[in-house]
Amino acid sequence: MRINDQIRSSEVRLIDDQNNQLGVLSLDAALRIANEKGLDLVEVAPQASPPVCRLIDYGRYKFETVKKEKDQRRKQNVTKLKEMKLRPKVAEHDFQTKFKGLRQFLEAGEKVKVTIMFRGREMVHQDIGRRILDRVADDAKPFAVVERQPLLE
Repeated sequence: MRINDQIRSSEVRLIDDQNNQLGVLSLDAALRIANEKGLDLVEVAPQASPPVCRLIDYGRYKFETVKKEKDQRRKQNVTKLKEMKLRPKVAEHDFQTKFKGLRQFLEAGEKVKVTIMFRGREMVHQDIGRRILDRVADDAKPFAVVERQPLLE
């Protein structure tokens, strides 16, 4: 984007700060108007014939565009997958504590994967693990949606 003295054309189509077209003017006249109003002459459409220039406060314009880009990057937040690990013999208080963390992740917009870890002979009692997963799904129904049903990995 060319500003003030960087504009190379001898004639420009001028648009003021109120979006009113002032017509085709010489570059000197457009720069004089910009100086009188305390604004910058910014070339917005250099391909047009004659190039289109606008009277704006370039510092403020640049600040606002950078701010918009930052907002867009912040809103573009990628949802992360959090994992909550439980054991088949989890105590009630431990379950409630883990569930509070799960709820906080879900309310923050994160996805949560619940894993039941079996050791050794506990694999015989997979039904206990399935019951825990069903309980998590039932307790989380008011504020979450189950994307995938439990599966053995």
